Amino acid sequence: QVQLVESGGGSVQAGGALRLSCASSLNTNRRYGMGWFRQAPGKEREWVATIDSDEYTSYADSVKGRFTISKDNTKNTLSLQINSLTPEDAAMYYCAAVRTYGGACPKHPALYNYWGQGTQVTVSS
Repeated sequence: QVQLVESGGGSVQAGGALRLSCASSLNTNRRYGMGWFRQAPGKEREWVATIDSDEYTSYADSVKGRFTISKDNTKNTLSLQINSLTPEDAAMYYCAAVRTYGGACPKHPALYNYWGQGTQVTVSS
């Protein structure tokens, strides 16, 4: 059974930083792309960032320059460094994995095969 377990969420003031982590039971090798998504109350789940099997990264415009996605294939972990947090970043953040076999990562959450339970990020102004 595939497991993705997020951690690192919390409550911070605007301008602060957090580092989210996702421990994966998947072997984050060339078969899978990995991504972070977020969902605020009353809103749809939205794409935040992805990293493919060739380490190519992609970011939503709203987080570009502030968020950094990375992965450690030796530890099967995915990370998201979040800097300069704003109240608009407050949401439940989810780690997800998709079978790509080396292809590009999709941005639509419905295309992802595996999901974690989420970690909450709260930002106070």
